[in-house]
Amino acid sequence: MILQKEIRLAPRQKGLHLITSEIVRLLPPLPQKGIMNIFLKHTSAALTLTENADPDVRRDLTEILNRVAPEGAPYYMHTAEGSDDMPAHAKSVMLGSTLTIPVTDGYLNLGTWQGIFLCEFRDHGGSRDVVITIIGD
Repeated sequence: MILQKEIRLAPRQKGLHLITSEIVRLLPPLPQKGIMNIFLKHTSAALTLTENADPDVRRDLTEILNRVAPEGAPYYMHTAEGSDDMPAHAKSVMLGSTLTIPVTDGYLNLGTWQGIFLCEFRDHGGSRDVVITIIGD
């Protein structure tokens, strides 16, 4: 079985947003075993797996990323799209645009505290499109 579906996520404010239940809700029943790949079709946002219980983890990760790629740094050449654009591209490169998650017994085989997060790095990033590909039996 190979299934592919494109999903448009609603616009979100800057931050790390738990989207696991939204993704699962929009999928057909999953196979007994296989893999799910989720690909974000954007270069100024990212996907990541991280802890879904303590919101301090998200705040700390945001702070770390902002220190590594601050807005308005004087050395950025790509500035035409706003002061948040180039750091958004840098953060996207660091975290990535794709996740692969095992499917076991018809469920995403995530760890106890793991969740799928959309990392929105723009003040006005707009809706975000993801392509989900499931391979299994």
